[in-house]
Amino acid sequence: MRYANIIVNISHENVDRPFSYKVPPELQENCKPGTKVKVPFGQGSRLIEGYILELTDHVDYPDEKLKFIDSVLISQDDSESRLIELAWFIKEQYGSTMIAALKTVLPVKKTYRRKKKQDSAELPPVEDIVLNDEQQAVYDDFMADYDAGKPGICLIHGITGSGKTEVYIEMVRHVVETGRQAVVLIPEISLTYQTVGRFRKYFGDRVAFMNSTLAAGARYELCEKARNGELDVIIGPRSALFTPFPHIGIIIIDEEHESTYKSENVPKYHARELAIKLAEMHGAGLVLGSATPSVESYYHALKGDYKLYKLKNRAVGGSLPIVHTVDLRKELREGNRSIFSRKLTELLKDRLNKGEQAMLFLNRRGYAGFVSCRACGHVMKCPHCDVSLSEHRNVGKLVCHYCGYETERPHLCPECGSKYLLGFRAGTEQIEQELHKLFPGIRTLRMDADTTGTKDSYEKILSAFSKGEADVLVGTQMIVKGHDYSKVTLVGVVAADLSLASNDYRAGERTFQLITQAAGRAGRGSIPGEVVIQSYQPDHYSIVHASKQDYESFYDEEMAYREIGGYPPLKNVMAVLISGKNKQNSLLLAQSIKSRAEALGESTLIIGPGKAGIGKINDNYRFMLYMKNDDISELIKIKDDIENWLDERKTDIGVFFDFNPMSAY
Repeated sequence: MRYANIIVNISHENVDRPFSYKVPPELQENCKPGTKVKVPFGQGSRLIEGYILELTDHVDYPDEKLKFIDSVLISQDDSESRLIELAWFIKEQYGSTMIAALKTVLPVKKTYRRKKKQDSAELPPVEDIVLNDEQQAVYDDFMADYDAGKPGICLIHGITGSGKTEVYIEMVRHVVETGRQAVVLIPEISLTYQTVGRFRKYFGDRVAFMNSTLAAGARYELCEKARNGELDVIIGPRSALFTPFPHIGIIIIDEEHESTYKSENVPKYHARELAIKLAEMHGAGLVLGSATPSVESYYHALKGDYKLYKLKNRAVGGSLPIVHTVDLRKELREGNRSIFSRKLTELLKDRLNKGEQAMLFLNRRGYAGFVSCRACGHVMKCPHCDVSLSEHRNVGKLVCHYCGYETERPHLCPECGSKYLLGFRAGTEQIEQELHKLFPGIRTLRMDADTTGTKDSYEKILSAFSKGEADVLVGTQMIVKGHDYSKVTLVGVVAADLSLASNDYRAGERTFQLITQAAGRAGRGSIPGEVVIQSYQPDHYSIVHASKQDYESFYDEEMAYREIGGYPPLKNVMAVLISGKNKQNSLLLAQSIKSRAEALGESTLIIGPGKAGIGKINDNYRFMLYMKNDDISELIKIKDDIENWLDERKTDIGVFFDFNPMSAY
């Protein structure tokens, strides 16, 4: 006998209450997760509609007490069916309960008291987009496949300023004209202001944006508009994928390399992988775009899994900015202990005199806890893992969060003997203060976690900067992603190599991407731009290639390191986090999981268990296992086996899975 767990009266609030039914033999072929059915419900066995969440061979209830599914329904609007099918894919692929997966994809059903309509400004007149030869070639080839009924996956590798957005708009316009809808993903809420503005020029009120600042009721209203055919385009972060459009024709993931497309909460899905599945379900095209594609996407493009397009020239003419790389070790030796190199100070003064604008980017991602030498640039690294050691100040030790290696924190640099062995302390606020000391009267804006905590704060800061209300915009990585300001002729990367110190195999890739993206903000108007990259490791391959805007050379060198280390995309990695109140029991469970995984086959390399990077959170002890295999399906089998085994044990120790993690634990 086959059984189905079915949700009735579907909504985000009710998904905790599935009901079990028997599947009649004649319906088994037509029943799968997401199928809409009619079932007898309650004491009167009245027939109501529901959706199959999952199929199983056993249930916890006596067989004689269960009712049969009455019939399978064919619905014209199967947007909910698709979302449930997508939830099932998430549950199977990423190690999640079906309930958690459903809560990820379904909107909260809440009423929304509409506020007085805001004056998102007056729409500018629509201008025809005239694509250049490069852009037109990409558009023509992609749309030829779309019109032939065989839309696929493509990667647009376009340098900064090459006009990828204009190509996206034309693609979306064509798809909308065929009566289908478009989902456009952007990595940061800070990009909403500019991206929505561009799309609204051409699609007016048929465009909406969805982001985390929207109230649950407003989100639900947007979903209802999409379901009812009142919207053509939705723009937003990864959760915009779950907009219940009836007929998606195209999904676009801009800045596809960004780590924000990977969910940090369970289920730990990647938007790119879900977009591939969703495009397949709708028969839609998928467009990935970036000036610095993820190593994974470029690998698949070179293999032929994706079609690769290249935009090698800036759309409005002009050339890439002139790049100056400054060795901060040399600056220190010559007596300059300022946050700013002499070259950056000189160029800032020049821009202020000319009335032009500058952006200063502090590359802080992943730097916390590492120790480096200010004199020679040496970073304390693990001899076994080639990742930076993290400083544990309370015990005076440096620890590797991958293998558990520990060493005493040295007082002098082991490379050059210098006493300047310190953590990096500069922040955006200090940079802003230093600017005011050097240039009295300078107008500055700061964009970081402290200044963007309130609603509309992104838009206010970026709008003020675009209107010329500040000379310099200081910020973290959120300022380097996709923004386009014609008066910005100077970009300073204050500490380019900080992200190299993160204890993560992706450190080189992230550093290259951030520096390349930052450099791309300069000289996007008619005036040529300049970039100053300040670094303690100016000879590191990611910085050398970023300064030349040379992605292909970076990719070749990075892939060589990935092959040596056995990392994605050449191998797949499954991280398993074990977290519990009792330290000994948690470690024992981690060891049992390792033994169980080893018994399933010899093709999987298992590392650990060891302490997680943060060994204890909220009195929960945390241990990690890392499993590597060429074939991701082998890792999924191990995950499935562990989940079933844990269900039988009924343990209160948490076990969480993360496939090809984007950050260290």
